[in-house]
Amino acid sequence: MPVTNEFFERTPTYASTLELAWQWFLRVVAAWSLILGILYWVRLIGFYDGAEWRFDLMPVHWQVAAVALAVLFPFAASGLWMLASWGPVIWFLCAAIEFGMYLGFPRLFGFHLEILIAHGIVAIIYCAFRAVFFLKARKQSD
Repeated sequence: MPVTNEFFERTPTYASTLELAWQWFLRVVAAWSLILGILYWVRLIGFYDGAEWRFDLMPVHWQVAAVALAVLFPFAASGLWMLASWGPVIWFLCAAIEFGMYLGFPRLFGFHLEILIAHGIVAIIYCAFRAVFFLKARKQSD
């Protein structure tokens, strides 16, 4: 039996509008996560104009938090951009750390309501997308 191109051809798959919106959402969150990661790196290496915003001048609690987030935010950004399943997990870890910092220890880290609101909005949109995907899959299986 001769090998022809018909064995290697497949029907092209097209993403739905929902899937395209999901991909755009994840990539916007990835860009935002990368920016946050870069901002933590800028502070760690001393480009940030502030009294205690160089690693050797930071209090220990900021050193621990800044190093962790400087590594995790770009890692989350790469996972989100690649649409990998672990990307949102790492982003959630970053958001949980910042929630703990700014909500749990406002005397040490300050209270940044705008960051908490942004993380909350992203989490709500993420949950809404997952719920719609779940309902769509359940409807198709019936």
